[in-house]
Amino acid sequence: MSATLSEATPAAFVRHPIRLTLNGQVRELQVLAWTTLLDLLREQLDLVGSKKGCDHGQCGACTVLRDGKRINACLTLAVMCDGAELTTIEGLAGDEALHPMQQAFITHDAFQCGYCTPGQICSAVGLANEGRAQSRAQISELMSGNLCRCGAYNNIRDAIEQALPLCRQPQAQGGDQ
Repeated sequence: MSATLSEATPAAFVRHPIRLTLNGQVRELQVLAWTTLLDLLREQLDLVGSKKGCDHGQCGACTVLRDGKRINACLTLAVMCDGAELTTIEGLAGDEALHPMQQAFITHDAFQCGYCTPGQICSAVGLANEGRAQSRAQISELMSGNLCRCGAYNNIRDAIEQALPLCRQPQAQGGDQ
């Protein structure tokens, strides 16, 4: 007696199709319902720039952009990204040059060990897209979800201040966040 797929495979183990645009490339994938976006990126797609720091959404090391807004990839299920446009640290730079935020982080030496840097940069780009940070104090507050254990916060703020005017998306200026 042979079992059919539905009889032999519990519903939880069924893979779900998703289609997303990842760093400018359309991808069609099959994912398990409980797969986090972070695990999909790191373990299945070999995009290891986003880091697994706390795995609880408290450190920001896994920050990526979904439709231009910053999210914690460790708290986001991959199936929730069906139809989304995702940008990771690997997708920020252009063919010829670094993204202005990446360049500002280098210019201001806004990293030490570098572990948090991809999340910091993606979060800062999302912050620029939101168009809400108008002062150094606002940058500090709005970046507070991204931790740096090395304490490079002053340099991080300097980099973000420099790059914000170069990164802002005009359509996001009146954002509702």
